[in-house]
Amino acid sequence: MSPHAQAPLHEDAATTHHAHSHGHEAGHGSFKGYMLGFGLSVVLTAIPFWLVMSGAFDSKLLTAFFVMGLGLVQIVVHMVYFLHMNPRSEGGWTMMALLFTLVLVGITLAGSLWVMHHLNTNMMPMSPEMMKNMP
Repeated sequence: MSPHAQAPLHEDAATTHHAHSHGHEAGHGSFKGYMLGFGLSVVLTAIPFWLVMSGAFDSKLLTAFFVMGLGLVQIVVHMVYFLHMNPRSEGGWTMMALLFTLVLVGITLAGSLWVMHHLNTNMMPMSPEMMKNMP
């Protein structure tokens, strides 16, 4: 072959893509990973359902905290197994965007609860008779 031989015009796209990385180390899920995520999601949905329907705890507040806690765990399971989020993907920008979103959601929820609490506290009390006459 001559020293000026050209590279083949047709290369496999997968080979070209994986030959050099541009910092996009997001994992591609395997069947096993998806099935593990699905199984965890089913279990993390069934447990709160059972807690509420069986009345396992006498306190509704304790039940609510367990349901919310398991909901947070399920969010993490979905992010890891289905969205493939980790600190290495997209050079860390995906995780930064997630943290920014969580801060904004936290501020929004806390502010909404604060406003609703103060509105409820400062509203003029109404009797059932007054409620009936409302438009």
